[in-house]
Amino acid sequence: MAQEPDLTSSTPTEAETTDPGPSQPPLWQRSTESLLVDYATDQESGLTTTEAQKRLRQNGPNELTAKKQSNLLRFLKQFNNSIIYILAAAALITFLMHHYSDSIVIGLVIVANAFIGYFQERSADNALDRIKALLVSEAVVIRDGQKVTLPARELVIGDIVQLEAGDTVPADLRLIDADNLKIQESALTGETDSVEKGEDPLSVANLALAERTNQAFASMAVTNGSGRGIVTVTGAQTEIGHIQQNVAEVKQQATPLMKNLNRLGLGLSIAILIAAVLLFILGMITHVYSLPVLLVAVITMVVGSMPEGLPASTSVVLAMGTQQMTKQNVIVKTLPAVETLGAVDIVNTDKTGTLTKNEMTVTDVLTAKDTYTVSGVGYDATGQVETDEGQTVAWQTDPDLEWLVQIAGQTSDAEFHEEDGQWVLTGEPTDGALTALYHKLVGADPAPVEIDSRPFDSAIRYSARLVDHAGQRYLLVKGAPQTLMQKMAAQGETIDQAAWQERLSQLTRQGKRVVALGYQPVAAEVTEVDNLAIGRDFHLAGMAGIIDPPRPGVADAVRQLRYAGIKVKMITGDDPETAAAIARQLNLSEQAKAITGPELAKLSDEELTEQIDRYTVFARTTPADKLRIVKAQQQRGHVVSMTGDGVNDAPALKQADIGVAMGIRGTDVAKDSADMVLADDDFTSILGAVREGRHVFDNIRKTIRFLLPTSFAEGLIVVMSILMDQPLPLFPTQLLWINMVSALTIQFAFIFEPAESGIMRRGPRDVSQGILSKLDIFEITYVSLLISGLGMIAYDVLTAQGLSAVVGSTMTLNVIIFGKVFYLFNLQNDHPVFSKYFFRNKMSFVIVGILLILQAGIIYWPAMQGVFHTTDVNFHYGWGIPIVAGIIVLLITELAKWIRHRWDANTMNRERRRF
Repeated sequence: MAQEPDLTSSTPTEAETTDPGPSQPPLWQRSTESLLVDYATDQESGLTTTEAQKRLRQNGPNELTAKKQSNLLRFLKQFNNSIIYILAAAALITFLMHHYSDSIVIGLVIVANAFIGYFQERSADNALDRIKALLVSEAVVIRDGQKVTLPARELVIGDIVQLEAGDTVPADLRLIDADNLKIQESALTGETDSVEKGEDPLSVANLALAERTNQAFASMAVTNGSGRGIVTVTGAQTEIGHIQQNVAEVKQQATPLMKNLNRLGLGLSIAILIAAVLLFILGMITHVYSLPVLLVAVITMVVGSMPEGLPASTSVVLAMGTQQMTKQNVIVKTLPAVETLGAVDIVNTDKTGTLTKNEMTVTDVLTAKDTYTVSGVGYDATGQVETDEGQTVAWQTDPDLEWLVQIAGQTSDAEFHEEDGQWVLTGEPTDGALTALYHKLVGADPAPVEIDSRPFDSAIRYSARLVDHAGQRYLLVKGAPQTLMQKMAAQGETIDQAAWQERLSQLTRQGKRVVALGYQPVAAEVTEVDNLAIGRDFHLAGMAGIIDPPRPGVADAVRQLRYAGIKVKMITGDDPETAAAIARQLNLSEQAKAITGPELAKLSDEELTEQIDRYTVFARTTPADKLRIVKAQQQRGHVVSMTGDGVNDAPALKQADIGVAMGIRGTDVAKDSADMVLADDDFTSILGAVREGRHVFDNIRKTIRFLLPTSFAEGLIVVMSILMDQPLPLFPTQLLWINMVSALTIQFAFIFEPAESGIMRRGPRDVSQGILSKLDIFEITYVSLLISGLGMIAYDVLTAQGLSAVVGSTMTLNVIIFGKVFYLFNLQNDHPVFSKYFFRNKMSFVIVGILLILQAGIIYWPAMQGVFHTTDVNFHYGWGIPIVAGIIVLLITELAKWIRHRWDANTMNRERRRF
């Protein structure tokens, strides 16, 4: 006798389901008699009410629960990180310095970031709630020998559940009776077709979820037939419960960009504070200024050096990228996700509905004499029959081909209706493919002429329909090729099975499902199918090769992603041969090596991490497998994107650096778990999103390269003044003006910067290297010294010649401003400044114009002169010298750009010569 499960445990049969003990085989290997003993139940009478209530008290209800968190606590948690502390300090300092505009901007950024994090966590909670709602509310159960309808939450382990077409499975079951039972499990396994179920034990010890044909899983839909099963696990221990648990356990991670910005912001803040302390100590020792003046000077240096405009600029650049992606049918749920896709080096994708249309299509037709292909992908496409050479065939002129088309239309029950411009199938996918073939070639829906029919049964492997055509009755049959050929041979019909089998194998090796179609005339008085012997006078019209083909444009998108240095991996619950065939068609890699879920299960996490990069196709995977794959790739240092549409994709979507869900066919669970949604379900949109992500990062990087040296230049003027024991050439309010006017104008010029040419030719950025390279740091250093030095030199030389301090201060203020303006022109693109690319960012000239108007206002408007210590200046001092200083900044930075390009070119040439 098999060991009886512990029915008092909250997880009594979890081990039985997946990891059998030494004397307990897995569920799918056990006989009905063994199961009834193990679960202490009866096939006919079920559990008693008393026993069921006892088990309900012991194990809890059959429901999924999502742990709730206070919305207020969730919101307050968003402020608990280092970058928020630094921003808050900057906001406080700028407020104390009466720099109210900067303080307000920084405060708004802090609050905006908090709301972004809050809604991101709420979205994850929504995903958990969506999964919870998947469990059915009622179930038909055998209790006390009676068939009763109960709330599904009252189901217990050992209950006998009755299933009928149209039902939703209420808990995980081991089937003990199945009559032509089919269950649609695509949301869990990724399988396109409904799975044929049976009650017989399966001999294989290690089976993928999609191959456990004598089990039924909670929340899956019964599409055909009827059956009974024993409840083996309930609630959180079901397969759908495991998905919810995985989603709940995945912690939301900071994006690569936010990690880089956090490190940069923390490092800059620490460096500036250390410099401020050292400067204060030096000032106290040298007695350059009185203590109050020194304190003001140091605070001014901190405020001037702190790039507090960086968070606002970054947020606006990301927001602009979000708008651009929306125009490409890509909906971004969180701002940092805009850039993340530009950093990925692996795009994991589901097969069905993502790389393919999830619309089974007849692509090949075999007749006794010829082999044809059928053009047109999906349900709504037009198409025609073609030879191998691509020549169009008048299919009505080939009798066998005409019969095959007619049989395809007349023996299928599938129907189509249009929803939101998309054809939606009602019926089985295989029938849908045959109906679509008829509609595609005939141009109309098949007219019903049925007299009698026999539905498909897994026991006989075919379906048949009796029809009347022009006074002659025919039996039209479709089914498994081997079955029909064997019946013909058994009835003495001549058929070259070897030749057909060779042609059939060519299609199956391509991952295609093959259906044979044929007919036989019958007597006029025949009215029922059941009494007919199929095979007598049977004519095999041909065979149809069916596959869910790749979406148009996907192959080209994969090629361009590979060109951009991004590997595309397929993770699917589908059959490995079918998955490998699609991978070859799309050219996912030079050699698309495949591994299955059961094979993955044999590898430890360490072994999987070591071997993960060897594989391109992961087939027969469970939701837990998908999650392990993504984690292993991240352990290898990859920035990972996961694309999917099913409930089974949710844990991996949430774990990935960026999850991408399908907008039309995607489940609500998948959309809530993802960071990004493809509104048109078009995988090729990912290509545009990658390009925009790289574009966004480039513009953020340009913004940082602009803000840091220009901010440091302001602080350096204060530092050099203290070190040289001279009055400050700039007043604190003038430094605040520079920051304020820059925050409102020039630093946003990079928002409108177009993408660099060749942006997709370079590989993904190395996120471990941070945002700035060593050359960038060198550039920031010398530009800071250059702009501040030019300001100090101009001030010292001209005041030494008798220029008043207020005129010198006004001139120095303009030197800083024009240094920013001309440095902006240098940074806009990698081309020489005076080239055809000079005017491509026209908005930058508008922004510079606004800046100069504001600058003229602070100089010549009397009300502003008193506040900011400026005065009327002539063109020579007020504008001429600052313009010359700006030109010097431009010439030096352009020379550095040229040297940098020459260095990069020489390095590339040396690398080429090495190989």
